[in-house]
Amino acid sequence: MFGRKAVKKPAPKTAKAPEIKAPETAPAEDKSARKNGLTEAELLRAPASQYMNPEQLAFFRERLLQTQRELLEKANLTSEHLREHELEADPTDQATIEEEYALELRARDRERKLLKKIDEALRRIEEGSYGYCEETGEPIGLARLIARPTATLSVEAQSRREQKQKLYGE
Repeated sequence: MFGRKAVKKPAPKTAKAPEIKAPETAPAEDKSARKNGLTEAELLRAPASQYMNPEQLAFFRERLLQTQRELLEKANLTSEHLREHELEADPTDQATIEEEYALELRARDRERKLLKKIDEALRRIEEGSYGYCEETGEPIGLARLIARPTATLSVEAQSRREQKQKLYGE
């Protein structure tokens, strides 16, 4: 019976299947929004000689712009939510609401910082320096940029920076 319960392994595969299907439907939508229509898989299959070609830059520009739109939408929703604040008669309820607002504002502050990084990344795309490490000038790598489109350092340079911060407490 346990061997049959191992059939649960396909359940994660089924969970992965929608992830695979989502990108399959997304390129059709993306192609209407972007002429190049690159997917992450196509991006990762590209030869190293094509690193940061116009299609790849367009892919990252669109991804950054989409993230920017989502963050701005969240910020607007938060502003509306905070304006609707009503005072509660019970001090405990009021304290809970205020704590929730404080958490929400902290999240928006992190997102505000991310918006600044997105603007900087978009500027680097326009300048032609996007995708290259600020310290070494080496390629950051497509996989890292897909995971973190605002990255400015290669994995090695980021590790060195983190070690330095750990040692000197910066």
